[in-house]
Amino acid sequence: MSELTPQQTADLVRVGMLANDNVTLGFGMQIHEVTPGGAVLSMTVREDMLNGHKTCHGGLISTLADSTFAFACNSYNELTVASGFSVDFMAPARAGDVLTARATEVSRAGRTGVYDVEVSNQNGERIAVFRGRSYTLKGKPAVAG
Repeated sequence: MSELTPQQTADLVRVGMLANDNVTLGFGMQIHEVTPGGAVLSMTVREDMLNGHKTCHGGLISTLADSTFAFACNSYNELTVASGFSVDFMAPARAGDVLTARATEVSRAGRTGVYDVEVSNQNGERIAVFRGRSYTLKGKPAVAG
């Protein structure tokens, strides 16, 4: 059997992780792309995602960014978990907005990585920026091949 390309590995991870990801599925997130070290997901803000100010709850925006981060840092099919993250909000998201999160790998060395995720709305307005730190458990695949 031939070795998988990096993109084939990322595609394998996309399918395998999504099959068991109740959060990503439950919030109606769509996966548009998973590449080696990157990912793009989107989520439509529903009425049940609004806080008392009628804006999207910040924890749900963070969840979209975190899911995107998870697909990006696991894209090499090495089991990788978050060791921490920070998020800054730039603007509110409202019911009906389609939020898109784009993750890019900043650094990956040894067992640790750093990934940036930008969340924007359908108008291209930046809603939040997220920086995730990852830790890889060497020798363990993220999904079965």
